Amino acid sequence: MPKKLTEAEMPAADYAFYGLVWAGTTMTDRVDKALVKAHDLPVSWFEVMLWLASSPEPVPASVLGNSTLLSRSQVSRVVDALQSRGLVTRTPSARDARSVEVSLTPAGRTVFAAADATRREALAPVFTDLLDAEDLETLGTVWRKLKAAAKAAP
Repeated sequence: MPKKLTEAEMPAADYAFYGLVWAGTTMTDRVDKALVKAHDLPVSWFEVMLWLASSPEPVPASVLGNSTLLSRSQVSRVVDALQSRGLVTRTPSARDARSVEVSLTPAGRTVFAAADATRREALAPVFTDLLDAEDLETLGTVWRKLKAAAKAAP
């Protein structure tokens, strides 16, 4: 059986990339399990709710499709599911008659607040409790660089 490569045997860029993929997958899975167990709320639903909770005004559905890690069709299905549970509303846009805006209902805000606390609790032992302020700032710097490059790419 072939042996597993060690960090020292891998190019630094490959090891860093693998680390990003591993961390994202592991933490997303951890949060998803906690949210489903505590709130019957998949992480994809939470992501949409996070964007809505962060906005002081209703969010155009097209903006949700461009902002989340979900495809536009996935966002549409998530919004349908959230609406059926009474957690979001869709309203015609006052700025663009062809567009619909989405916002959290009061019940949605309550569910989001509880789910956000669950998310933080699930991540604490494997993320925020392990990393100090400098580590978190460094990660923020890395993400900003990667996002800027992705936006600039054709």
